Amino acid sequence: MAIPDSVAILDRDLHEIFGARLRSLVAYGARASAAPHGDTHAHGGGHHVERALAHTLAIADTLTVEDLRACAGRLKKWDAAGLATPLLLAAHEFERSLDAFPLEFGAIIADHVVVSGKNPFEGLRVDAADVRRACELQARSHLLHLREGYLETRENPDALAVLIVQSAAPFAALLGAIARLQAASGAATGDAAASARYVERLLYVPGGGVSDVVKLAGVAEISAAEAGRIFPAYLDAVERLVRFVDGWKA
Repeated sequence: MAIPDSVAILDRDLHEIFGARLRSLVAYGARASAAPHGDTHAHGGGHHVERALAHTLAIADTLTVEDLRACAGRLKKWDAAGLATPLLLAAHEFERSLDAFPLEFGAIIADHVVVSGKNPFEGLRVDAADVRRACELQARSHLLHLREGYLETRENPDALAVLIVQSAAPFAALLGAIARLQAASGAATGDAAASARYVERLLYVPGGGVSDVVKLAGVAEISAAEAGRIFPAYLDAVERLVRFVDGWKA
């Protein structure tokens, strides 16, 4: 993963703010389908992502209000350069965060590059039991919101199309976590499309019911007819996913 010029600018700015207190700066998410937070800029009426923001994690010995003020003053500059707002953690917080955010940190561990300082993930791995619990929570939440969202469409096919498109990226992120859980390590398991095909085989989902949704991540809109075709298989796939994660054993 090449380090963008914008990340190099961020590195210089953070060293100015934190000085010797800056332990590590990591860029992540070049291959991952999703990250803890961030955004993309899309063409107004098109189906293609114009620019993906660069995601970063910075770890410092200490993190003060003055540090936050200094970073906030440069946020407009960072945003214009194509940077997502960096994740900032104090060292003592990072050491206690792996089990609290296993999916998020698992994705970063699987797809990151050290920009400066030490590799904060060296020798670390996310515990599979923590990943399973987080996957179950996310899968059950996705299922509940999908059902609730369907009711709120009031059988309007255009509203159903919006529901599917808006839920595609979170669903793709969940599938990536499932694939890493099955791998029982923090190693990358491929891109979003590969994770979708893997989960289809794992759950015996017929007819591309998972891949059809994942490929919509980053798409602006779909037709009402396409939404009506996709949704039944999509809902069935999420229900299967919940049952699988609930009964998962290492």
